[in-house]
Amino acid sequence: MAFAAAALAAPPLAESVLRVPVRSSDTPFFHTDNIEVTLYRPAGEGLFPIAVISHGSPRVASDRRRGGRMRYEAQARAFAAMGFIVVVPTRRGYGDSEGAWAEDYGKCSSPDYYGAGLESSRDIAATVAAAKDLPGADANRVVLVGQSAGGWGSIAASTLEIPGVRAVVNFAGGRGSQSPDTVCNEGELVRVSGRYGRASKVPQLWIYSANDHYFNPALARRMHAAFVAAGGKAEFVEAPAWGNDGHLYFRNVADWAPRVQAFLEHTR
Repeated sequence: MAFAAAALAAPPLAESVLRVPVRSSDTPFFHTDNIEVTLYRPAGEGLFPIAVISHGSPRVASDRRRGGRMRYEAQARAFAAMGFIVVVPTRRGYGDSEGAWAEDYGKCSSPDYYGAGLESSRDIAATVAAAKDLPGADANRVVLVGQSAGGWGSIAASTLEIPGVRAVVNFAGGRGSQSPDTVCNEGELVRVSGRYGRASKVPQLWIYSANDHYFNPALARRMHAAFVAAGGKAEFVEAPAWGNDGHLYFRNVADWAPRVQAFLEHTR
């Protein structure tokens, strides 16, 4: 708790913006869109590991462009206090980044959660590639962090065997939430979790709040069980309830920062 308090009380981080090209998967006409990536640097010199923080996806389509560039300043401050360079991509179709939204999973009756996650992972992988070239960045120590759709995309990205990726921290990852406590085809979300687990090689920490109304702990545990049964390596944590909807538990930095730090100390 002392660590978290110190991180929250720290002065503002040096912040800048990168524009990172992401190649689409559209066929037959591939093209490149530039996404905005917020960069935070910790104080000091030397080689710093990289933390990539990926955002979620709102239920309402018109909300994807609202709010502009993703920042996650409080969360980034916690990772910077752990010694990370932090990069926060605003994926295609969100904020002011270029490109159409590419993460559609299709019909609720037959969702393509696998493909949707891999589309998110395109932006994540492109961000990792750009971050590795930053001065002072350690290309051999990368952690993928994500909330909601960003957590799901980070799990998907872990199957790509991106050089340097050491771990994933998934906060409330998933897709298909249509309304509170309603998810399209939960069984398919569980099945794809297993498919990702077969291909993922890095240790992961999955954190879901007790009152998450997007992906409740019972569903999250089924997803985790499928992931691990298929060969994935992941620790599951049911975090305390947070506000009216624990899906936003990622905002409770003081609670999760020490837990995440302890996990990451074993992956460096």
